[in-house]
Amino acid sequence: MSKYGTIPTSSSTPPPEGSSSTYPLDFISRAKARGASALAARRPWRELADPGALSVPRGFPDAYRRARANLAHFAANYALVVLAVVFASLLWHPVSLLVFLACFAAWLFLYFLRDRNVDQTLIFCGRPVGDGVVIALLSAVTLVLLLLTGATSNILISLLVGLLVVLLHALLHRPADSIDEEAGRWYTPVPPSSNY
Repeated sequence: MSKYGTIPTSSSTPPPEGSSSTYPLDFISRAKARGASALAARRPWRELADPGALSVPRGFPDAYRRARANLAHFAANYALVVLAVVFASLLWHPVSLLVFLACFAAWLFLYFLRDRNVDQTLIFCGRPVGDGVVIALLSAVTLVLLLLTGATSNILISLLVGLLVVLLHALLHRPADSIDEEAGRWYTPVPPSSNY
């Protein structure tokens, strides 16, 4: 039976030692699949920016319930908002922006997009390097580059501004009833307060 015109979806065997023609394609396919699954957790922006859902909480228990529910429900959206604020703050520091884009790419390729089922450990100079070492080295390199670029205070302030915007939205956005059940999956329930 001829398989003319069919496109293989994945390779069943790893590529030979001398050939690396299919491995980059598999890596790109895995990266696209992981990116799509990460973006699938994002809620619609229209739901996030609904002005009809904004109101002042009635007290601390209501504010806490709202924040807990919204932080669970809009977690991916909130992460994108904080990253956008940090990215926007780096536009006025082009060297820092380039350095952090390089760090971001290193984090993606060496940690987040690496398939641990296929690539159990990284090999550096003939020795295996575990995930803990990779995280420690990437964190140290990112921190040192952060300090060397001179944008440390700019990044910290933009992180605080982004977190403040997220917290303010989480407190003011009135969650739907179905969101409360979702929040219970991510956070431990608050014991009921005993009023004497």
